[in-house]
Amino acid sequence: MADTGVLETLLRRIEKVDDGVDSLEVATSLGVDHQVLVGAVKSLQALGDLISAELRSSKHWELLGEGTEIAEQGSHEARVFGSIPPEGLGQSELMVEDIEDQVREKLLLVQRGNSSKLEEKEKNELKKRKLLSEVTVKSYWITKGSSFSTTITKLETELTPEMIANGSWKEKKFKPYNFEAMGVAPDCGHMHPLMKVRTQFRQIFLEMGFTEMPTNNFIESSFWNFDSLFQPQQHPARDQHDTFFLSDPALAHGFPPDYLERVKKVHSEGGYGSQGYKYDWKVEEAQKNILRTHTTAVSARMLYKLAQQKFTPVKYFSIDRVFRNETLDATHLAEFHQIEGVVADYGLTLGDLMGILHEFFTKLGITKLRFKPAYNPYTEPSMEVFSYHEGLKKWVELGNSGVFRPEMLLPMGLPEDVSVIAWGLSLERPTMIKYGINNIRELVGHKVNLQMVYDSPVCRLDS
Repeated sequence: MADTGVLETLLRRIEKVDDGVDSLEVATSLGVDHQVLVGAVKSLQALGDLISAELRSSKHWELLGEGTEIAEQGSHEARVFGSIPPEGLGQSELMVEDIEDQVREKLLLVQRGNSSKLEEKEKNELKKRKLLSEVTVKSYWITKGSSFSTTITKLETELTPEMIANGSWKEKKFKPYNFEAMGVAPDCGHMHPLMKVRTQFRQIFLEMGFTEMPTNNFIESSFWNFDSLFQPQQHPARDQHDTFFLSDPALAHGFPPDYLERVKKVHSEGGYGSQGYKYDWKVEEAQKNILRTHTTAVSARMLYKLAQQKFTPVKYFSIDRVFRNETLDATHLAEFHQIEGVVADYGLTLGDLMGILHEFFTKLGITKLRFKPAYNPYTEPSMEVFSYHEGLKKWVELGNSGVFRPEMLLPMGLPEDVSVIAWGLSLERPTMIKYGINNIRELVGHKVNLQMVYDSPVCRLDS
């Protein structure tokens, strides 16, 4: 709302005339900036039909800086003439006896508002010399509206229950609805932080020359999820308390028969330099369908496919959902996203794995890494990967890694001198580390206990 004094003065000016007033002239007479008066016009328009305002445009000529200087002090030529001393100069030095400062006279006409006395050619010549410019001025022609009054009454913008109850709405004046006004723009969607980091992870893998594995089958057989990885059938991870088993279809079929026999033998009898687990391996257990507990089942399928052709070094990766039959609580969910990287080549060592992990996490902005010996059924040696968390001020676990065991690779048919290094981590945990203390607090909108966020389901860690 504009200044009340300006509003009331403008209304009194309009009251005194019949045809209307020009906003520019009123602003000049009041000694206020024209934009202040334009604000007053818009404020009065918002109050209903107090006034009617028609936008008008007009053009006039204004002196520029140098033009104003010439109008005040004379043209450059006249000033040179005026600088001649009283005793004069020799005729050989100056041949001019008198001058008429036409440039100044033309500029003074413009300055006094009489630019119409100049021809267009003269104006354009002065414009080329950057002495004046043509200015378009927008102003309002203001007349009385159908509800004109010199008294300003604020219009009501909504009908309240109290007005209806006490009947005061009958005496109130309401602001008319503008049904052509634009509505409030709906909030646009934003990429989820997990999906944003997932895209960054995928780009990093691609930059490092990795090929993405197909992970579109959430349902997997126990054979590819466990047995092919040299994970025994009595392992606790295969219990119903940790895995979702399907009732329909309950069993899978169509395993490669020769490969199935080699897997059975290495489990029950040993081989390839291993004594195996020495138990009665059952195909019925391997046939059970489950919701995959890790994307390493996809890696096993890809490595077996690789073994059926002439070997060439490969680098695979995957990022997708996996499922665990967890009791839902403050720190566990039944599903999360797993990131997995696999490299197969001749003579790979643990040093190669550590080097790739350093490069991988450095690209993500995580530079402080530590490795700790660990145990996994299908990797030997195995390492846990830790990173220093600046917000928590401590080392936190990122994931697991290792070299796939011969008992897993050789039954597939891969050459004996080929090694496969791999690592896996949940997408949620490095997301927490990457975003850090300030961004996590910004995401949730208020101060939080970072340890609680770190232990929450979205940041859970599973190998």
